Amino acid sequence: MARTKTKVFQTETKQLLKLMIHSLYSNKEIFIRELVSNASDALDKLRFSALADETLLEDASEFGISVNVISAENKIVISDNGIGMTEAEVVENIGTIARSGTASFLGNLTGDKKKDSNLIGQFGVGFYSVFMVADKVEVLTRTAKGSSDEATLWSSSGEESYQLKSAEKETRGTEITIFLNDENKEFAEKSRVKFLLEKYSQYINFPLSLIEDSGESERINKSEALWLKSKSEISDTEYSDFYKFISYDQNDPLLWIHNKVEGNNEYTNLLYIPKNPPFDLWNREAPRGVKLYIQRVFIMDDATNFLPLYLRFVRGIIDTSDLPLNVSREILQEHQLVDTIKKSVTKKVLDSLIKMKKNSLDLYKEFWKEYGLVIKEGPAEDFENRELLASLMLFASSINEENDVSQTLDDYVSRMPESQEKIYYCVADTFEAAINSPHIEGHKSNNTEVLMLTDRIDEWLMSSLMEYKGKELVNVAKDDIQDSEKPKVSETDQDVVTKIKKHLSDRVSDVVVSSRLVNSATCLLLPKNEPGAQLRKILEAAGQDLGESNPIFEINLKHKLLKRLTTLKGKQFSSFVDFLYDYAVIAEGGSPKDPAKYLRQLDKYLS
Repeated sequence: MARTKTKVFQTETKQLLKLMIHSLYSNKEIFIRELVSNASDALDKLRFSALADETLLEDASEFGISVNVISAENKIVISDNGIGMTEAEVVENIGTIARSGTASFLGNLTGDKKKDSNLIGQFGVGFYSVFMVADKVEVLTRTAKGSSDEATLWSSSGEESYQLKSAEKETRGTEITIFLNDENKEFAEKSRVKFLLEKYSQYINFPLSLIEDSGESERINKSEALWLKSKSEISDTEYSDFYKFISYDQNDPLLWIHNKVEGNNEYTNLLYIPKNPPFDLWNREAPRGVKLYIQRVFIMDDATNFLPLYLRFVRGIIDTSDLPLNVSREILQEHQLVDTIKKSVTKKVLDSLIKMKKNSLDLYKEFWKEYGLVIKEGPAEDFENRELLASLMLFASSINEENDVSQTLDDYVSRMPESQEKIYYCVADTFEAAINSPHIEGHKSNNTEVLMLTDRIDEWLMSSLMEYKGKELVNVAKDDIQDSEKPKVSETDQDVVTKIKKHLSDRVSDVVVSSRLVNSATCLLLPKNEPGAQLRKILEAAGQDLGESNPIFEINLKHKLLKRLTTLKGKQFSSFVDFLYDYAVIAEGGSPKDPAKYLRQLDKYLS
C-alpha cells in the first residue's frame, strides 16, 4: 500500500491560497471553465510533444475531455487524456501556487479586497477557483512517459496542507474529482453543468463530452470556432448563419469584418454590423455585443473595452491568447494589450465602412440611415480617428432642393472653388427650415454650397470636428462678417440702426447691416463662441446653465419692411422693431415671447 506524504504549503502560498478561495471570482461557476481549459492545455502539450516522440501517444485513441456529474455523491469528475504529470511536476504546478510570482504578488497587496483580487488575474492560478465550491479536491495524474503504476494522487481541502501518494492509472492524463460542499450542490445537477460547458467551452479544440447516467457520452462542443478558420474556407452563408447563432437575430448581417493578427500581439476578430440596430442602441449604458474568448474559451459577453462607445452596435467575437483566462473587467481597463486591440479593431471597422461607401453607396446609405447618428458621436470621443470619421458622414446639401442625405465632406471639397477656404453649414430643425433659412440666402445667390444639418447632435458634431482637410467648418448662423464685407451705410440709415439698437439693447448684443440677406428682412446671428439652439438644448439637458442668448440682429436695409421702418416714429417705430425681431426669432425656429401680440401686429400690418 502506497505511503501518503503530507506537505505543508509555504507561508506565502497559504496566504495567497486563502485570498484566492475567498476573493478570486465573484462568479463561482467559473471553476468549470478553468478546469476544462487546463485539460485542453494538457492535450495541446501532448499533441506538440508527440511531434518529436510518437511513443507518447501509447495508442490511437482520440484526444478528448470528459465530465461526469455524480449527483448521488455530490461529485464532479473531469478527465483528459493529455500529457499528464509526474509527482515532481504535480508539486511544482499545483503544490506551489504562482511559484514565480508569489512574493511579487504579495508585495503589491493593498488591503483593498477588490483591488487585490483583481491583481490575481496576472498570476495564472485558475485551478484554485475549484475550492470556492469544493470541500476537497483529488487530482489523479499519470504522465504520458510513465507506466500504469507510476501515477500520482494529489489531494487537498485547500487549507494548511496537501497530500501526495503513488497510485495506479491505466491511461495517461489527469482526472480531477471535485467533492462539492453543501453550499454548492447546484453544481451536482447534470443540466446545470451541461449549460456551463456549453456556455464557456463550446469552441475548445478537443472533443468535450458529458457522461450520461447510462454511461453513454454526449458531445458538448459540436460547434466550430468559425473565426479561427481561414476566410477562404468560409462561405457567405456560413458567416451569416454564425452571426444569427451568436446574436439571436433572424436577419442576415449588413457587413462582417474578419481578421487574424499575428506577431507581438496575436488575436482574431470576427465582427458584424447588424442590418437593423439593436433595440437598446440609444442606451449608452446597455451591454454591448462583443464576446471575448481566450484560446477558444468564452470569458465574457459584454467586452466593452475593445470598441469605442460610438461602435456599440457591432456584434461578434474577439479571441486572443495573450490575456490570462481569469481576467476581470478591472484588469481589462488597465491591460496594454486591450488598448492595442481596441485601436486596431476600431480602425478595421472604420476602414470597412469606408470601403462599403466607396463600393456600394446605396448599401452605405442604408447603413447611415440606421447608424449615422451614433457615428456622429465619434469625433468628440475619438480624436485619433476624427478625420476618418468625418469622411464617413453623409449630409444633405443646398445643391439639391430635396432632402437627399448623400453628400460627403469630400464631395463638398471637390466642388469648392480654389478661392473658397471654408466649408459652410446651416443648422436647423428640418431640411425645409435649413434650405429656406435667411442665413444661406447670400450663399445661394453666390452659388456657394451649404450643408444642411438637421440632427440634434449636428452642431455638437461640427464643434468637435472644427475643420476637414485644412478647411474650416463654419456655421452660417455665426458672426462671420468681415469688415471688408460690410456695406456702406448712409447717415439716415445709420440713424435707424442706432435707434433699433437702443430699443433692443436688452435682447441683442449688436445691430448690423447685412450684405448677405436677399429675400428676408432680418435674421439673428450668434457670436462665434456662443452655442446655437441645438447645442444649447444638449448642454442645458446636461445641467449647464448658459444664461440668456445674446445674438446679433442683422437687418436687410433693401427690404421693403425696413424701408417702411424709416417712415415710423415713437411707439410705432418701437412696435415695428419688436415685430421685425420676432420675425427673425421665428426664422430661427424659435417662438416669440408673446405669440398673440405678434399675430395682432401681423394682422395690423397686412391690413
